[in-house]
Parts: sequence; structure tokens; C-alpha cells
Amino acid sequence: MTQTSQGDTGTAIAEVEEQMSVLAGHIRASMRDAALSIDPALQPFGLKMLRLLARCGPTHASAVAAALYVDKSVISRQARLLCDLGLLETQVDPADGRARFLAVTPTAERKLAEVRAGDTAIVHRRLGSWPADELRELARLLAKLNTP
Repeated sequence: MTQTSQGDTGTAIAEVEEQMSVLAGHIRASMRDAALSIDPALQPFGLKMLRLLARCGPTHASAVAAALYVDKSVISRQARLLCDLGLLETQVDPADGRARFLAVTPTAERKLAEVRAGDTAIVHRRLGSWPADELRELARLLAKLNTP
């Protein structure tokens, strides 16, 4: 690779990083707003947990921690808060009566559906006007970036 093409690649990577940083800021703001619309005491990380559990169904805390790349103690603290808000419940694991699953409550499912239906997320509003083929291409490129 020539020095010029290395410089071009470096510049292009810097441009991608900058745009990803802007996008991450939009996503953080959207997560904060969505969490607040569900409950003023709900933290954005709690919303991430709820969305994961809504998507995956009842899940062990250790699996939630692994999926969200945090320590299990973070999940335990957040689970207590979510239970106090009536958005999360624990269920006995039928395969091992000593173990517990974390699961969203019907209230959480309803509130998550309301947030999704609201179309208030900046990213969703902007992507809603894109053609389906461009959305698929973006998804493909993001999946490529996210694959080790």
C-alpha cells in the first residue's frame, strides 16, 4: 500500500469514527428520552436491559450481563430498581428451582410498545425516509463492522 493510499484510508477511517461518534450521541439522547417517557426514574441502562429481555424472553442475570458486557453486580442493582418500578420480575427456572430468570412485566411490554409506536427516536425518524435497499446495506455494513 502506498503512503498516499494509507493516508486516504486513515482519513476515511477518521471520518467514519467522527460520524459514529455523532450517531452515538443521537442514540444516547434517544435512549435517555425513551427511558424518561417510560418512567422518570428509569435509567438508560435499565431501558437497554428491558429491551434485551423483551427481545430474548426470560433470561438468567449472568446471560444478561454477558450480553450487555457488564458485571453481574450491575445487573443485580439495575434489576432491583426495575422490579421496584414494576417493569421487571423474577421467575423460577423450571430446570433448576434454585435459579431465577429476569423477565419483563406486562407493564414493561406495554410501555416499550408505546415507545416504539411513538417514532420519537431521532435515528428512527431519519431512517424512516430511507429506501429499504439503503437500510439493508447500512445493516449489512454495521453487521460487518460488529463481527470480530
